[in-house]
Amino acid sequence: MVNRVIWIVLDSVGIGASPDAEEYGDSGADTLDHVADHVGGLKLPNMKDLGLGNIEGVDEVSSVKEPRACYGRSAESSVGKGTMVGHWEMVGIHKDEPFSTYPDGFPDEVIEPFEEAVGKEVLGNRPESGTVIIEELGPEHEETGKPIVYTSADSVFQIAAHKDVVSLKDLYAMCEKAREILQGEHDVGRVIARPFVGEHGSYTRTAERKDFSIKPQGETLLNRLEEEGYDVIGIGKIDDIYAGDGITDAIHTEDNMDSVDNTIEQMKQDSSGLIMTNLVDFDMRWGHRNDPEGYARALEDFDERVPELLEVMGLEDVIVITADHGCDPTYQGTDHTREYVPLLLYGAGLKRGVDLGTRSTFSDLGQTVADMFDLGPLPNGSSFLTNIENQDVR
Repeated sequence: MVNRVIWIVLDSVGIGASPDAEEYGDSGADTLDHVADHVGGLKLPNMKDLGLGNIEGVDEVSSVKEPRACYGRSAESSVGKGTMVGHWEMVGIHKDEPFSTYPDGFPDEVIEPFEEAVGKEVLGNRPESGTVIIEELGPEHEETGKPIVYTSADSVFQIAAHKDVVSLKDLYAMCEKAREILQGEHDVGRVIARPFVGEHGSYTRTAERKDFSIKPQGETLLNRLEEEGYDVIGIGKIDDIYAGDGITDAIHTEDNMDSVDNTIEQMKQDSSGLIMTNLVDFDMRWGHRNDPEGYARALEDFDERVPELLEVMGLEDVIVITADHGCDPTYQGTDHTREYVPLLLYGAGLKRGVDLGTRSTFSDLGQTVADMFDLGPLPNGSSFLTNIENQDVR
């Protein structure tokens, strides 16, 4: 029997280029192995014991003779390599058309109604690193109050504003107005509020980032769980990624370790259903900033917390560790990378050391979790529950 699934997404921890990576300009990307190679090896003893190094394609973490978890890897079948696309696919929704992206900035038919809605012209309007564009345009923003608008290779409309110039309430209101405009032809996946503080030369983005996402286009695992009366607890940016759809309780956090702390605290509570946690720092702080040293430290920091997670598990709990895409910090550019993602599943009710091989879609994991709760078929995905279920415990 399964009472609860603790589903942890190591945001951007890919484990090698997918077969179609060349179509995305990502041939040879390999987030985990390249980070390990760059720093001369990673110390990940706890994920290693679970079977991380036993997964096909993982070369820089050694395998173990008797993995504690079921292990494998998943390929993405949706079009894209972004956070929303990956998370949607995990819970059963495939995206067959990419979200709109803007390598030349947003066109007049987007910017003009936005400027009219907020009553000010915008600064920027181009693809750029958030820290770079804030440092460059921050002084003019402070002087004029004009919001800084920028995008990236991902499908995002980001609005940065200094908290002493634009209140959080007003910044979030700007984002809501942008979200209303960005529909249909301009279906940007996420509008993101990027508040910052400090002075020129030392601006710092705060933890009060907020994402205004499009709701998943179809019924998801989260919806099914909620409909059946289960808890669906989103930790980190999970609530933002799914636009609150199917989430019964949302906990926003400051960083990876805060997210782990909150996950452990929720595991100690009397709940049933799903605790889903996104550890965004791998992607946001290290991957996009081409910082393999920081990425390595973050991986080792998380690995040190794995025993704490396992210690508070109940007999009817299952823990899942996976990812949503890659973001190889050693690779060209700063974009996400089209990669396989790891699959690790551990619990008293599961067999140990089952090789799940290569799954053709992230949705296989979602369908497997759906079967743990007898929720029926999702729109996509094939369950592997019968391969890993420990009948003696059941």
